Amino acid sequence: MKLCVAVPARDRDRRPVAARCNRGGSISTEPRINDRIRVPEVRLVGPSGEQVGIVPLAKALELAQEYDLDLVEVAATARPPVCKLMDYGKFKYESAMKAREARKNQAHTVIKEMKLRPKIDPHDYDTKKGHVVRFLKQGDKVKITIMFRGREQSRPELGYRLLQRLAEDVQDLGFVESNPKQDGRNMIMVLGPHKKKTEAMAEAREAQAARKAAAAGGKGRQQTAEQEAAEVEAVEAPAETETPDGPEAAAS
Repeated sequence: MKLCVAVPARDRDRRPVAARCNRGGSISTEPRINDRIRVPEVRLVGPSGEQVGIVPLAKALELAQEYDLDLVEVAATARPPVCKLMDYGKFKYESAMKAREARKNQAHTVIKEMKLRPKIDPHDYDTKKGHVVRFLKQGDKVKITIMFRGREQSRPELGYRLLQRLAEDVQDLGFVESNPKQDGRNMIMVLGPHKKKTEAMAEAREAQAARKAAAAGGKGRQQTAEQEAAEVEAVEAPAETETPDGPEAAAS
């Protein structure tokens, strides 16, 4: 008599989960080009965007070779798929540059934090206020935290007055986005900038370009002035004359 032993499901396949899940490999997100396109016919778009119409795949590949371009599938879900004649390498490069420029100009909202004490020294207050002014000019929000210690917790009005004073000092650059509120031992207020982050970034780039142009112009003017001064000295320099020596010179 043969005994049948049931094998638990967890013991049937002892391969790693990653090996069982990745049988088909990774899915490519790039469009199919040239010989990778596997359809009988395509809706073809010319190099300049003109509509060629529905043509057999072989004809489209022949036109791509004739124009020395690539046949790129730009709309795979259409019926038939839409393909365009283009320089795929140049297209990828331009797309990467556009994405890079978009990331460069993208504005990220940043919340800076500045901590103060209720009995802050006037010099320290001016220093902290200078940081807040710089953050607001950059288009960032600023979270102001008043830290209370010991008996200071029984005098929350000190922190409130300090926050109100700071808000009035920077009202030309920012506004109170979140009014002062008590949070445990701290009192918090949030200031928002009048300028958007993108505007602040654009102004910063313009100022940097102006500084570079001014530095280059000043250096050029300095070199021109030095050259002109050297030419004037060369023209006005007196010619060297030989002075006779000896008794004959004395007699003359």
